[in-house]
Amino acid sequence: MSKDYPSRTPVDIAALLDALTPEEQVSLLAGADFWTTEPVARLGIPKLKVSDGPNGARGAGGLTNGTKAAAFPCAIALGASWNVAAAREMGCELAAETRSKGARVLLAPTVNIHRSGLNGRNFECYSEDPMLTSALAVAYIEGLQAQGVGATIKHFVANDSEIERQTISSDVDERTLREIYLAPFEAAVKKAGVWAVMTGYNRLNGVHMDAHKWAMTEVAREQWGYDGIFMSDWFGTNSTAESINAGHDLEMPGPSRYRGARLLTAMEAGEVAPETVRAACARLLKLFERVGAFESEGPEEEVTRDLPETRALIRRLGAEGAVLLKNDGILPLAGAPSVAAIGPNAAVARIMGGGSAQINAPYRVSPLEGLRAALGADKVATAPGCGNNRLIEVLKGDLKLSFFRGRSFEGAPMHTLSEQEANFFWFDLPVEDFDQDNFSVRIETRFTPAESGTYVAGLVNAGFARAYVDGQEIIDGETGWQKGMNFFGLANDEQRGTVELEAGRSYELRIDYYSPDHPDDGITVRALRFGIEKPTGQAEIDAAVALAGARDVALLFVGRNEEWDSEGHDLPHMDLPGDQGALIEAVAAVNPNTVVVLQTGGPVEMPWLDKVKAVVQFWYPGQEVGHAMADVLLGKVGPGGRLPQSFPVAMKDNGAWTQAAISYPGEGGHVRYDEGVFVGYRFHDSRKVPVLFPFGHGLSYTRFGWSTAQVSSTKMTAAGVTLSLEVTNSGDRAGAEVVQLYVTPAEAPVARPEKELRGFAKLALAPGESGLAEITVTARELAFFDVAKGGWSAPAGRYGLVVASSAEAVQERLEITLAEDWFEPA
Repeated sequence: MSKDYPSRTPVDIAALLDALTPEEQVSLLAGADFWTTEPVARLGIPKLKVSDGPNGARGAGGLTNGTKAAAFPCAIALGASWNVAAAREMGCELAAETRSKGARVLLAPTVNIHRSGLNGRNFECYSEDPMLTSALAVAYIEGLQAQGVGATIKHFVANDSEIERQTISSDVDERTLREIYLAPFEAAVKKAGVWAVMTGYNRLNGVHMDAHKWAMTEVAREQWGYDGIFMSDWFGTNSTAESINAGHDLEMPGPSRYRGARLLTAMEAGEVAPETVRAACARLLKLFERVGAFESEGPEEEVTRDLPETRALIRRLGAEGAVLLKNDGILPLAGAPSVAAIGPNAAVARIMGGGSAQINAPYRVSPLEGLRAALGADKVATAPGCGNNRLIEVLKGDLKLSFFRGRSFEGAPMHTLSEQEANFFWFDLPVEDFDQDNFSVRIETRFTPAESGTYVAGLVNAGFARAYVDGQEIIDGETGWQKGMNFFGLANDEQRGTVELEAGRSYELRIDYYSPDHPDDGITVRALRFGIEKPTGQAEIDAAVALAGARDVALLFVGRNEEWDSEGHDLPHMDLPGDQGALIEAVAAVNPNTVVVLQTGGPVEMPWLDKVKAVVQFWYPGQEVGHAMADVLLGKVGPGGRLPQSFPVAMKDNGAWTQAAISYPGEGGHVRYDEGVFVGYRFHDSRKVPVLFPFGHGLSYTRFGWSTAQVSSTKMTAAGVTLSLEVTNSGDRAGAEVVQLYVTPAEAPVARPEKELRGFAKLALAPGESGLAEITVTARELAFFDVAKGGWSAPAGRYGLVVASSAEAVQERLEITLAEDWFEPA
């Protein structure tokens, strides 16, 4: 059921399949390298390049040191915008970004559900609600594919945690899967015609996703009509015959581990039918045709797009997703106040989360820079107060890297290059024929501390490493090495050492990295990170408090960063890291005009909430973060966001904790979704568990009036029922309002949530302007998934339509009737 938007030259795929030898067919079904597929030159089948998303299109090289690429807001920030048009606009722009990197498929969007609030990739996902997630994903995909770039919706399915992510089994009943976790994928297939789906690392009810025939073939292909490809997450293929027989098409990356010779052997043994391989090749070639790959000779040279219109869009999207959680009248800031910009995120641009979503942005605007540009440098002073880093601050400067063949740094280096940051992820080694298991790298630089004292150095390595200061070893990153929380859970936990340094003196820093002398079990990662810093303490908090007391307004830029919100590990808690809570309370005690500006990839506990005047949640809004923050704080634009995820009072108020360890984080290789369909606000509503801030919550700088809602019919019709109401901006500032429509169920034979989001409308209105919100609900929106009947079932009866501005702020209740039982097969 895919939509082929661009005009492409038709390709005779059947003829190509006939011409391909069995060996060539098999070669197509696994990557050639990290980002491209295998070509078949004699038949004009080129390499197809893919690029990581979802908040940008990364160029070749490492996570943060490849070709520069525009950094857009992360998915939870887009989710907070509740803006379908913005998602489509972002998709269109990312298509151009993808093509600028020589790629034709973007590995995005991510539509896993905010289940626990602690998922390391929570920031990469839109929402806890499948309807909101689906609406944004469909628009994003339509934007990409309308420009001829293939979307890859991920991670299929129930890949909602990073704990033991390559082996964990998500144990989920079918009704919960259909109503919550599969719903965005179904919408992507049926409404957007998505061209590619990426399977998750996890197992589903005991079966690895790349071999899950029920999910891929029976549900997606046969029931939904999906005609695109299934590709693995990187190194996420776990078998040969089982995988391809289940309907899995493309193993990534290359060179192949489970296809290639293994697949040919399986075919010869009769374990895989030639028709199965041919069908997988046909789907892959169809993707090539859709994205115009046959019209090129392969990936083009990478370039950086840094256009004024891209900058403006990212800045606007950042404000669209900003959620004003609390405001005691202080925001927007009036006049030209003197400002203390305090906190670990004040002078640093936190533009994105960590892991494979990272890109090398062309520039980064910090909050401090944004405020000074808007108010003048003399109006804004700054102090960090404390740190929030999980790892030691990364070393920056002129770094020389020398690459050697072998693990012993012998002979002349085979290659040298310069870098500016000691954070390396070697997807592809700079010497083409280097062996990932037999090379070494020496990193050299000089470091001149600004202050004397005890410095802490930190070393993280996937592979082995040792760090030296003036030739003296300070960290051993080999002895006792074991996997930890870094680089996708495939590097060690940070190893630290201390060293006494004198201000103004230049020291020689050297880090020797060498690969293991054996292949990895599973994913191969070669990476290194080195940092050095003088730790902060009470003196830094005292300095920040003194600054805050001398200024009109104290803006506290706090939260987390890409070291915490990252692929490869879940969060240990929902507290602000480090001394940030103490910093907030100390600053609020001396300045009554204290505003907290939060940057996190999900909810945090706020024991300090009553002591501050305002709180704005800004997520990770991309490279224009500082300008977007200044726009909102100073009232140039209003905060346009609403929470896409419930903020619980405390971590264990979340529904994922219903059965202690087995339901989260899991036990014995299994995580059991005991809460069923009661995810997020559904749990809080139905179990009467209070929240700190409800799903859908967000304040404005203006006021809105809502008319009485009208329905097109009080009885459900074949075309559905449309609810409409007029919203008027009765204030003196422009603003955006989000009308949310929830459905309450009729009596049913299964336990159902108290209410479920079934539609929404976002209206941007000038002062005095009115707009019409129209939301249509069909019989499918009244239904639950009836496992016994194998389809969607809505019993006859009365259903409530709840008109609300959040899951708790109900404005009006209406009622409609479904005259007869309704059923739709899966």
